[in-house]
Amino acid sequence: MAARLAHLWGPDRRNGDSESSNHDSELVHRCLQGDSQSYRLLYRRYQAQVRSTLYQLCGPSHLDDLVQDVFLRAWKGLPKFRRSAKFSTWLYRITCNVASDQRRQLAKQNQLSLNVDLLSVSENTSDLMQLHYQDLVHRGLEQLSWEQRTVLVLHDLEDVPQKEIAQVLQIPVGTVKSRLFHGRAAMRKFLEAQGVQL
Repeated sequence: MAARLAHLWGPDRRNGDSESSNHDSELVHRCLQGDSQSYRLLYRRYQAQVRSTLYQLCGPSHLDDLVQDVFLRAWKGLPKFRRSAKFSTWLYRITCNVASDQRRQLAKQNQLSLNVDLLSVSENTSDLMQLHYQDLVHRGLEQLSWEQRTVLVLHDLEDVPQKEIAQVLQIPVGTVKSRLFHGRAAMRKFLEAQGVQL
């Protein structure tokens, strides 16, 4: 299922290799010494991933503000960043916290609306089919519990390894696996009910 979903959301965007990690550590070190250009580089490296994760968890409403909030919190929190941790894991944690805060705020206002923006629909049939499947996946994600949805988005759509998800969400790897299993099962059931053959 991950392969089927991955083609909908583009190429693998992982930055988990040790070279990226070392480069991130150097950039963080320079940021802490007052080099704002290094933070711009970190922003450019992770902005698409943060945006994609927030879109999957919160929908298109207020997306720019949420992305800005993640990077503002990261900037302010850099002095507290444990250099032994991966920057990407720490940033995903902040992203999940911002998404969770947004979810709570919307629930309080009774305005939870996760509609897919279809303003730029092309007449090309394959593009329409892709939009249709993206809409189905998005609606399927809405049906999942917050916990399952978060794990499924991070693992299957953002290609974050299970061990890193456990660190981001501060839960055991076994819990990640369980949520992933049950989330995939629920997604499969939803998609099959919509006529998608898996």
